[in-house]
Amino acid sequence: MSVSEDHRQALRWMATATEDLRAAEVLRSDGLHAHACFSAQQAADKAVKAAWVRMGAAPWGHSIQALVRDFPCPDDAPDWIGWQQEAALLDRYCIPTRYPDGLPDLTPSEVYFETDSLQAIASARRFAEATARWIREPTTQ
Repeated sequence: MSVSEDHRQALRWMATATEDLRAAEVLRSDGLHAHACFSAQQAADKAVKAAWVRMGAAPWGHSIQALVRDFPCPDDAPDWIGWQQEAALLDRYCIPTRYPDGLPDLTPSEVYFETDSLQAIASARRFAEATARWIREPTTQ
């Protein structure tokens, strides 16, 4: 893929990440905190994948922490090392927020509260905003 095609594809990933972040905010405002946490996790997942795509790499998986850790060009990226803890936090929202058997004896709506969705959205927003700024910069490739 050419640099311009990588950039175009990265922008597509970022557009979808932005939509997921917006969905998380709507779900939070409607009191659907487990769903908001999952949508925030998805927003950050797609934002990090946008950075991979911009570098011409093929991201795989849904662990944001692994995507950050294994980023192919860490010296060219935003503060990936500083994001390990936020990535780990968001990874916790990938599975148990969606399935009634993801947590013992409780459904996701009984476990996730507004404080969780606010924290997840704030973390996802940091990933999305930093990645969007970085994607707009000219590439060194």
